[in-house]
Formats: sequence, C-alpha cells, structure tokens
Amino acid sequence: MKKNCLKTWFIVFVGLGVAYSGPVFSKSPEDGTRKNNGSAIKGAVSNVTGPVDYVNPLMGTDSKVSLSNGNTYPAIGLPWGMNMWTPQTGKNGDGWQYTYGADKIRGIKQTHQPSPWMNDYGQFSLMPVSGRGEFNQEKRASWFSHKSEVAKPYYYGVYLADHDVTAEVTPTERAAMFRFTFGQSDSSFVVLDAFDRGSEVEIIPEKNMIIGYSTRYSRGKLQNFKNYFVIVFDKPFETYAVWEDESKRQGQKKVNGNHSGAIVSFKNVGKGTGVQARVASSFISPAQALTNLKELKEHTFDDIVSQGRERWNDVLGRITIEGATDEQYRTFYSTMYRTVFFPNKLYEINESGEIMHYSPYNGKVLPGYMFAGTGFWDTFRALYPLLNLLYPSINKEMQEGLLNCYKEGGFLPEWSSPGFADIMVGNNSASVVAEAYLKGLRGYDIETLYEALIHGANNEGPMTAVGRKGVAYYNELGYVPYDVGINENAARTLEYAYDDFAIYRLAKALNRPQAEIKLYADRSQNYKKLFDPSTNLMRGKNKDGQFQAPFNPLKWGDAFTEGNSWHYSWSVFHDVQGLIDLMGGADVFVGMLDSVFNQPPHFDESYYGGVIHEIREMQIANMGQYAHGNQPIQHMIYLYNYAGQPWKAQYWVREVLDRMYKPTPDGYCGDEDNGQTSAWYVFSALGFYPVCPAMDQYVVGAPLFKKAVIKLENGKTFTISAANNQADNRYIQSAKLNGKSFDQNWLSHSAIMGGGELKFQMSDIPNKNRGVGQHAAPYSFTLDTNKF
Repeated sequence: MKKNCLKTWFIVFVGLGVAYSGPVFSKSPEDGTRKNNGSAIKGAVSNVTGPVDYVNPLMGTDSKVSLSNGNTYPAIGLPWGMNMWTPQTGKNGDGWQYTYGADKIRGIKQTHQPSPWMNDYGQFSLMPVSGRGEFNQEKRASWFSHKSEVAKPYYYGVYLADHDVTAEVTPTERAAMFRFTFGQSDSSFVVLDAFDRGSEVEIIPEKNMIIGYSTRYSRGKLQNFKNYFVIVFDKPFETYAVWEDESKRQGQKKVNGNHSGAIVSFKNVGKGTGVQARVASSFISPAQALTNLKELKEHTFDDIVSQGRERWNDVLGRITIEGATDEQYRTFYSTMYRTVFFPNKLYEINESGEIMHYSPYNGKVLPGYMFAGTGFWDTFRALYPLLNLLYPSINKEMQEGLLNCYKEGGFLPEWSSPGFADIMVGNNSASVVAEAYLKGLRGYDIETLYEALIHGANNEGPMTAVGRKGVAYYNELGYVPYDVGINENAARTLEYAYDDFAIYRLAKALNRPQAEIKLYADRSQNYKKLFDPSTNLMRGKNKDGQFQAPFNPLKWGDAFTEGNSWHYSWSVFHDVQGLIDLMGGADVFVGMLDSVFNQPPHFDESYYGGVIHEIREMQIANMGQYAHGNQPIQHMIYLYNYAGQPWKAQYWVREVLDRMYKPTPDGYCGDEDNGQTSAWYVFSALGFYPVCPAMDQYVVGAPLFKKAVIKLENGKTFTISAANNQADNRYIQSAKLNGKSFDQNWLSHSAIMGGGELKFQMSDIPNKNRGVGQHAAPYSFTLDTNKF
C-alpha cells in the first residue's frame, strides 16, 4: 500500500469554560439512569418511548476470527453518516476494534469500518487519561465493565476505571461532541492518536484547538487520501505535547511522522471536572473539516443527544410492530439499526451548499454524491431491496454516487472500502443498479449507469473483483472453466448469469435493441451449463466441457465462494422453475431442499487448509448443511414456494428467526455483513423476502408479529396483520390482500407501494392446499410468456 496516499485531517478546538460539576452523565440521554462518576450506568429497555430504545448496538460484538456471532462493533452514528464512533478495545489497526469479551478500552475511535475483514480507513481516536498522562496505546488503556457502559445508536458512555473518568460521545453525520468527566486528580489529560502509516498533528493553544490528518487505510490503492480532523475543547490547555511513535515532545506544537499524536492537559478543580470537545473531519481539506464542524452549531451535548435520538426514531419508525415479545422487539429494531449504516456517505457540503466528495477512485475533489463501505456480493440480496422499499430517496443518492464511481474509476465497484477492493466475486452491481430503476427510482442518469453495466459485464477490471474475471471464457463457453486458473469459477458463473438477467430486465425497461435484450436473456440461462444431472447439483466444469473430478459436494471453496455445492446450487434467483425442471420436477426439487436440512453438517475444508469461521458456524447451528451465517444460501428456504410446498418455507423461516437471531452480544449466527443478514431478519419478520431483487416480487414466508405497519416515503402505509400469530402458529391458513382472497406465494412491490393491508390467518397446522398450484408460484424466467 502507498503509505502517504490516504490522509485524514482532524482539528480539535477547546473553548474557554467553567468546570463541569454535575453528574457524569448529566441529563441522561433520555433512556435510562446514570449515577455519578464511578457508579454503574444503567439503560432500561422498559423506558421505551420510541423504537431506538429497543436497539442494542452490542448485538453481534462477541466475536473473534475463528467464530463470528456477527463481527459487529457498537456503531455510534447517524443513519448513513460519514463517520461513526466506537470504543476501541483492539490494538490500533486491528479489524476487531471492539470485542465484547475485552477488558480494556484504548480510546473512542472515529471509524468507517464496514467489516473486520475489510478493516478501517481514516481513523483517529480520543482518550481521556489521568495521573502520569500516558499516550502509548497499551499504557493508556483502561479497564472497563459492561455494567458501567451505555451504548445507544446516538450516544455512548463508559466509565474508564483506571483513570476515574467517564467518557461520552454523541454524533452528527460528520461531527461529534465528547464529554469527559474526571474524578479528583492532580492531572487530567486527553490523548489524540492519529494512527500510523503517516499522520500529522498541530496544537494551536491560543484557539484551544488541535488539527491534523490521518492517512491510514487498509484496502485498495488510494491517491491523495487524508482524513483531516478538527477538535475544539471548551477549556484552555494547561500543558501540551506532541508525540511520534514512542517519543513525547513536551511543549512542541506540531509533528509529522509515521505515528503522530497529541496530549493536552486541563486544570482539575475536583471530582466532576468536565471537559468537552467538538470534533469534525473531512476527506476534502482542513477548511472543509471546519465547515463540517458547523453541523454542531451552538448546540449543547444534550441537544445533540436529543437530535440524534429523534433522527433514529424517525428512520426506525418506518416500520412499527405490535404483538411481539420483548426479545423480538429488541431483535427487530437492533437488526433494523444495522441496515442503515452502509454504504455510508462519503460526500460533504461546502460553504456554498454544494455537494462535494473526495474520490477514492482518482484522488480528486469533485462535485456530486459518493458512498462507500459495502460489498454487493452480500448486500444485493436483501439490503438494497430494503432500501428501495423503505428509503428510496437515500438509494437515489447512492445510484448517483455509483454513477460518479464509474465516471471516476472506469468501472462500478463490487466492494468499496472506500474505493475498489479486491475481494469476493460476481458482478452484482448489475442487480443493485437494475433493481433501483425497475422499482421506480428516477431523476438520475440511468442511461450512463446502464452503459456502466454493459462495460462491466464484458470486461475484466483493474483487479479480479472488478468487472468480470474470466469474461472471455464466460461469453464464449457460457461458463468460467474450472481448469484455467480462475478460482471460485462456478460461483462466478452462477452470479454472472443472474447479473445478466438483471441487465436483461433493465435493457427491456429502457427499450434497448431487441438483439441486446435477447443477448442478456440468453446469457441468464448459463446456469444450466454447470448443472450436473448425476448429482442434481451445480459443479465446476473444465474448458473441454467435462465436469471437474473428483467431485465432493461438501467441499468448501475451490469452485465456490465461502460455501459448497449444496449452498450454491440454489443460486438461480431468476429461474427457479428452470432449476426445478433440471432436477426432474417439483417432488425431486423439494427432496433436494429437504436434504439440506436432513444431512449432518459434514464438510471438506481442504481448499482452505483449515476450518474457516463460516464452516464452523454452519457446523454448530444444528441445521444440517444450511449455513445461514453466510449469504449464498440465505434465500434457499423461500424456494419451497416455487415447488408447491410453501408450508415448509413457513416452518424453516420461523425456525431461523427464532433460533439464529438474539438481541445479545452473540446474537448473530455468522457475519452480519453491512446490513445483509439483518435485512434478512427484517424482511422475514414482516413475512416476505426478495429472492430475486431484479423482479417486482417478494416471496411469502410467514409473519412473525401480530401486526406490522410500513410507512412508505410516498405517504402511504402497508399493513401486515396476523391477529392470531403466536409462537406455535407459524403456518398460514389463509390470507387476504386488501379484502380479497390471496392465494399467491408472492407479493408485488407495486402492491406494497400502493398501500393497503395483507391479512393472514395463522395456525399451528400447515394448510397443504394453499399456494400449491403453479399459478401461486413466484416469477421464473422459464415460465415468462412475455420475455421480449
């Protein structure tokens, strides 16, 4: 990596003020009680006045490299905000920046990290300390307890025992306020850590200010990258020093080096001494960091807390639910909270009110929208469909951002963190772009985005994960061969085929030439090239047309991506009937689906040389070969609806909802993955799921609650009701849509957007006469009589 390409500028201001003498968590953030410095902090779910009160940001944080229970961190920020903040328990540069089982906190860190596997970029941290004023991350670290920690989406507070100080933070989109309350001490310090790989810090005592930048990043090759920061404290410095690596330079105001930082001290007037800091950052310039600081206006810390809470209640309040248990309420809104962070805003608003962004694709500052921090391999499946349903206006901005990605980078990203990241497979930007337009988003340059799809579908990109690796083989043979040195080739083929379907659908909507429409329609059938009738599974195929041998369908990786053939054989989102026909009919197809659950969780890990965490998560779930902790098979349960046995989907959906999600630190059954695994829960709890995002359909499962109301951006509401829903009643006996009998196993997007009510009658006994005919089945390309 080019150490000096990416930099984050920061500025810290400290204004004059009087010592804070109130409670450490003065004016509790409206959702719990807090005692004075050194006492326990309690957040009570019983004091619920809005959906945000149910959210547990610690859900999924009890994770490690070998086993993921979510691989999340407490993200303290606003929906889609440019910056988030998190307590940092891991060492600088460790992707596992907060783990529930850790004992010590090293700082409160600004983060943009979408996943521990992707790591972070543009990070810096603040840490209050007392006593000797240690700045080294190991020496300054303090013991803490979850009993004295409050984590809300809009607020974080923790008692740092070794320093007898309470640290609090509350964010806006590009700024934040900190409040540090010290105990009795002869010295009170705040340490700024700008991290390594190139950073600069400057102290401006007369302005109570620290400015600087960080250049650390983890993925891709970024040009001219800096994260500029500005921090303003409310009290003057008694002393100050900068530091570089392990060297402290007392009284020096500026340092530039590999690993830079600052340490400033404040007069301690006794227990309860308070210091506040106003912080902002910019990827554009130091001046823009100062502009971003104006987000805080003249508001107090508690004002920002209140505004953040209001914002979160508005966003989460797009869905209201009734008739849930306390655990279900907390799980639902905790998962919904995870769906509205990524991709996050990389754009900023300048002094003239213009939307500008630093481009991670060419290193320039340019006008327009930009987002970052998502992998389409994960999120095309349910996260983007959820945005199109609940938050289409933000996805319109995201589509405009993708347009800028293409203009500035020559391709659409498949993983952005913040620019091109060489990880995962597929060309699933096609689904993300096509779905948005097909579900009604307008007011942006869809023609150029379509051009981007065609370009990406027919070219290899600047790295393996951009464009289509193996595209020449795919376009000639209809598949990416197993024996030509391209890994995960079967997975690539299956995903390319679905992506071609998405392009076909968009081409048709845009009235492109018939030959072009037909080309991508034909390519969408390439999944058939990998179907092995001797096993009824998908299998890698050599260039000469022979299937790869020997074949072990339990082998993870190799021809597949983070899964095996039993996981990937269902990746025909757009033509399930075509897959049913290949397998020999509905009965055989259902038997194959059943086999996923009936098999023991055996595996072959030889491709990886060890058991990766996704394998272990499948093994311990007690659901056979079903691996809900990873994306390839998450839609598979819903495929029973295509084969005339929807009650089996209803059974297994409820099983996953009940067993695989809890609002606890070990609450996921694998990586949460930028909102995807959470979006699965949100959709499935409502009673339907977008098996094929490029279609105007959701496949019906079974609702979890007695009532859910979706408040749409167009002003209408759509209600899902099931008055007799309860733990044992997981089966649909009958249904009515807007008062009329509803026997379909799918629900259209347009029906939801039009408003109305879908009413279910539930039972503990499956109704094996409902939804069994082919007329009830969701869309399959094979059955489409209006293809062209």
